Amino acid sequence: MMSHYEAPIREPLIFGDKSYHDISVDVAAPVEGKANKLWWIAFSIALTAFLLGLGAISYTIGVGIGVWGLNNRINWAWDITNFVWWVGIGHAGTLISAVLLLFRQKWRMGINRSAEAMTIFAVFQAGLFPIIHMGRVWNAFYVLPLPNALGSLWVNFNSPLLWDVFAISTYLSVSLVFWYTGLLPDFAMLRDRAVKPFQKQIYGLLSFGWSGRLKDWQRFEEVSLVLAGLATPLVLSVHTIVSMDFATSIIPGWHSTIFPPYFVAGAIFSGFAMVQTLLLIMRKVSHLEAYITKIHIENMNKVIIVTGGIVSVAYMTEFFVGWYSGSSYEDYTYLSVGAATGPYWWAFWSLITCNFIFPLTLWFKKARTNLIWSFILSIIINIGMWFERFDIIVIDLSRGHLPSSWTMFSPTFVDVSIFIGTIGFFFVLFLLYARTFPVIAQAELKSILKSSGENYKNLRKENHE
Repeated sequence: MMSHYEAPIREPLIFGDKSYHDISVDVAAPVEGKANKLWWIAFSIALTAFLLGLGAISYTIGVGIGVWGLNNRINWAWDITNFVWWVGIGHAGTLISAVLLLFRQKWRMGINRSAEAMTIFAVFQAGLFPIIHMGRVWNAFYVLPLPNALGSLWVNFNSPLLWDVFAISTYLSVSLVFWYTGLLPDFAMLRDRAVKPFQKQIYGLLSFGWSGRLKDWQRFEEVSLVLAGLATPLVLSVHTIVSMDFATSIIPGWHSTIFPPYFVAGAIFSGFAMVQTLLLIMRKVSHLEAYITKIHIENMNKVIIVTGGIVSVAYMTEFFVGWYSGSSYEDYTYLSVGAATGPYWWAFWSLITCNFIFPLTLWFKKARTNLIWSFILSIIINIGMWFERFDIIVIDLSRGHLPSSWTMFSPTFVDVSIFIGTIGFFFVLFLLYARTFPVIAQAELKSILKSSGENYKNLRKENHE
């Protein structure tokens, strides 16, 4: 059992005079009530972007990937850039859910549910790009080692691209089970509160007969710990394997041993920034200010500082090693003097400005606790992380060993539309999730109410005095 005692010096994680019933009402309100104007505005914008992307994807499948800006030299560009970017965003959810659960961090309880949902929706977007990039999407099942009628036709198990398939599918499976397991008590709460018979039946099926008995909670805790133990190494392994797509090649700028830890740190960096963006939007739209507090935002910003620092050290290491090697080919990699002054200088300096300079403001407490700046900075960081992936892929491919093959990449309208479409699809899924599922784990919030609730902390302080 979790102790109800907490040091008085710690600030409360639940604000206001809240009771157990108040938490149930507040968490269920976005699901049971009607959508407000802000939700409809956000949903309309996201749906428009999604339809634009859907049209571009249909056009690509019908005509071929020649409608993209690819060429003989740069055969990976926006598609793989977006793939790596979305996979990275999907890392923070599992980190918040699994790692912070193992370390018994109470502040995760107000934000873990939405972070887990973000992980699943982000991986959905990431999975679209390799499939579309194949050109013949109807043959996508060939990436799976399935028995077939073509003799000894098997996938290449030595290919990092196949490792991606196994890593991401495993990550998605564990994340889905972890997310759904945490939803069981909340589905039961919605089932018990439902007025319409149809809703009661649906939530009853989704809750798997959860009754709140001691045995239910015991199994819930055991399964959660097992899944957290499985998911924690996945946080490190998935983006490590994604980095192998580049590190196992011989292309200058890619063939580097720093890529695995560098990619993992960058993934957590961008993932926490996206969670920050979603939390601040959801906090306002769903009126959850009492449960998503400045403490949560500040703690998220602290993680962003640490991972941003690791990424910055990796930038400096790559820049120095490329310069110190004396190799002329290293002068044109994504972190080099050539990148800073060459034709892609705008992408290089966007990366440095967004990922290195702006996050330094979080060393000041006023910046860490300023909600408006936290929201703006979270968007800036994800823009910078997209430019980082763009620089790694496009700059390094545009300059090879043969100067005669050097070329430039220019995205087409279809490239841009598909990327915008995946952003729209992501927010469509998240907004629909916020209207049908509880966005906060109410059962976990209730478990810390008497230790971290503002009202109870004040009562203990008065009694102590």
